[in-house]
Amino acid sequence: MQKFNLPGTDIAAPNVVLGLMRIADSSDEEIRTLVRTARDAGVDFFDHADIYGGSTHECERRFAEAMRFTPAERDAVTLQTKAGIVTGPEGPYFDHSYEHIVASVEGSLRALDTDRVDLLLLHRPDALVEPEEVARAFDDLESAGKVRAFGVSNHTPRQIDLLRRHVRQPIVVNQLQLSISHAPIIAQGLASNMVDEPGAVTLDGGGVVDYCRLHDITVQAWSPLQAGFFDGVFLGSAKYPELNAVIDRIADKYGVPPIAVATAWITRHPARMQVVLGTTTPERVTGATQGSDLPLTRPEWYELFRAAGHRLP
Repeated sequence: MQKFNLPGTDIAAPNVVLGLMRIADSSDEEIRTLVRTARDAGVDFFDHADIYGGSTHECERRFAEAMRFTPAERDAVTLQTKAGIVTGPEGPYFDHSYEHIVASVEGSLRALDTDRVDLLLLHRPDALVEPEEVARAFDDLESAGKVRAFGVSNHTPRQIDLLRRHVRQPIVVNQLQLSISHAPIIAQGLASNMVDEPGAVTLDGGGVVDYCRLHDITVQAWSPLQAGFFDGVFLGSAKYPELNAVIDRIADKYGVPPIAVATAWITRHPARMQVVLGTTTPERVTGATQGSDLPLTRPEWYELFRAAGHRLP
C-alpha cells in the first residue's frame, strides 16, 4: 500500500481510502469485517459525512458502535468527515455558516465517539458562503483541538481561492468524482482548444486537477467505479464492452482482479490522488487495494482512457 504525507499536515495517508456511506444497514460484525479487511490491506483512513445514512450522523454512529475503538486504536486510524449538506423537510440545501459547521462537527464527534476528527471537508459548494464565517469556524475548531486539518469536496479552483483568501489553515484535500469512465476533470485538459470537441469547453471547474497540484491539495477520487453520477459501475457492464476487454487483458497481465486496474488508473496519476472506495464487500476492498501500486505503463493508462470513450486530439 502506497502512503504519503498529506501536504500541509503530519497525516500519513494511504492512496486508497475506505468510504463508509453505505454501512447504515450493516451489522456490527459486517462493519468490523469490512474495516478489518481494509486495515489488513493497509487502509487505515476512513471517510464519513454527517449526511451518510438514513438520518443525520447515522453511519458515523454505526461505525463507532461496531468498532468501539480504544484510545490507542483510535490513534492508529485517520477519520475524515464532511459537513455542509442539509437534508430533511426543508432540504436539500447547502450551509457553510459558522453555526452549521460547528454544530455538524460537534454531532460528528458525538456519533464517532471521539474527541477529534483528523480531516473536515466542506461537502458541496455553498452559493451563499461567507468565507469569513468558514474561517471563524475553522479557527475555533482547530484551537479547540476538534479538527486537525481541513479540506473541501466538489469545489472549483475559484471557490477554493475565495476560501483561501480568508481561511488561515491550508486547504489540503478536494474530493472530486473521478473514474476511468467519468473523467471530465482530466479529459478537459487533453481536449483543450479543439473545435467542436465537447470536452474542450472550459467550465468553471476547468483545470481543477492542475490547480490542486500547484497548491499541494490532494485530490480524493469518489465513485472510482461509477460509470456516471450514480449510474452503476462500469466493471462488467454491457455498456462498456471495449473498456472491460482492455481492463480484463491488463488484469490478466498483472495477475490482479479487474477492480485493481480501475484503482490503478487513478493512483497511476502523478498528482498522488487517493481513491475513495464505497463498497461494503470485503473482497472488493481486497481486490481494489491491489491497484495501490500497480505500475500501469503510459500506453496502458491511455488505452484505458480511450477505451472508456474519451477522445484524444
